[in-house]
Amino acid sequence: MFEITDTQKIGVGLAGFGISFLFLGVLLFFDKGLLAIGDMLFISGLACVIGPRRTINFFFQRHKMKASASFLGGVIVVLMGWPLVGMILETYGFVLLFSGFLPVAINFLRRVPLLGTVLNMPGLSRILNIIAGDSNRTTV
Repeated sequence: MFEITDTQKIGVGLAGFGISFLFLGVLLFFDKGLLAIGDMLFISGLACVIGPRRTINFFFQRHKMKASASFLGGVIVVLMGWPLVGMILETYGFVLLFSGFLPVAINFLRRVPLLGTVLNMPGLSRILNIIAGDSNRTTV
């Protein structure tokens, strides 16, 4: 087991509230205020969970510069007042940044009892197999 610090617990809460505010902002027809608050909470929560130095190293790796520029550019565009364009940029950058983590997350969620049943339904399962890759394939 590893120890979770209080700062990491706060970071998880901040990131969770950030995702909630982003979701509400999208539901309420791209409300600028909610999206801006959600962006700030998510980024600060990520920094609290993995630490400021590792956050900067994560965003500014050489092979992730395009994804980071898109994600952070989308945050700036949302803050400037163009929420729809900003969220499109953010979504593109988010998918590029976290695409390596998506197969792990999807395969984990498939093992959750109730959610796994939904995710293994025929139509949704085919889409998730494309995103996560074939689970029968071994990677070396």
